Order: sequence, then C-alpha cells, then structure tokens
Amino acid sequence: MVAQKGRDLLMKVEDGGGHVTVAGLRSKRLSFNAQAVDVTDAQSAGRWRELLGGAGVQRASVSGSGIFKDQASDALVRAAFFAGTVLSWQLAIPDFGTVTGPFQITALEYSGSHDGEVLFEIALESAGALAFGAA
Repeated sequence: MVAQKGRDLLMKVEDGGGHVTVAGLRSKRLSFNAQAVDVTDAQSAGRWRELLGGAGVQRASVSGSGIFKDQASDALVRAAFFAGTVLSWQLAIPDFGTVTGPFQITALEYSGSHDGEVLFEIALESAGALAFGAA
C-alpha cells in the first residue's frame, strides 16, 4: 500500500437513509484488538507461554476529532451519545476497504478558543460483529 491522504479515511454513521460522513473530521483512528487467553501450565514446553487460538474477545476502537459540518450531524451524534444508542458506523479506508458494524459512542468532547471554531472529539467502541468489504 502506497501513501494515502489522511482526509480519505472517512467515518460514516447510519442516519436512517444510509451511511453519511460525520462532520469535518481532521484526524481519525481505527484500531483492532484481540484479547489473548493464556493456557500456560506447569508442563508447558520450556516454560513458554501458550495461547488458546480463537478464544479471546475481539474489538475495534475508533476515534476522531474535527468540526461539525452542520447542525444535523452534530444533533445525530449528540442524540446517539446521550441515549446510549448503538448505531451502524462505517469506516472507509482508502485502498483497503470498509469496516461496517455496530458501535457505541463512549466519549464526546467539545472545545474551542475565543478566536477559533468549536472542535469536538469522539470515541467509539464496537458493539457486535463487524463486516469487512475489500476495496
């Protein structure tokens, strides 16, 4: 994979009519994690740790920061956060594909300075199985 523009990494949310891009995100991050299950015992070869394949919990975390492009995107995100709603989100990664599935907003922060725009930061955690679509 060659270098890609960071702005092409898109974060989208289901708004009832399809997935729409969330605001003007200036930075975005998607990370995948898998919990390991340690099954090491006194008879493990050479006292090396042994892991049980396929037994751990998998999860994805998403974060981003930027500006809201309009009141509708701000209202949709804010309502989902305060209601604790799990929504369908889609992450489009250039030349890689899309990751789609249920996520819950776990953090929503607003900030701003007297001579600048209002900024926000958002964090999501996966809330079910995710689907991958190749580019």
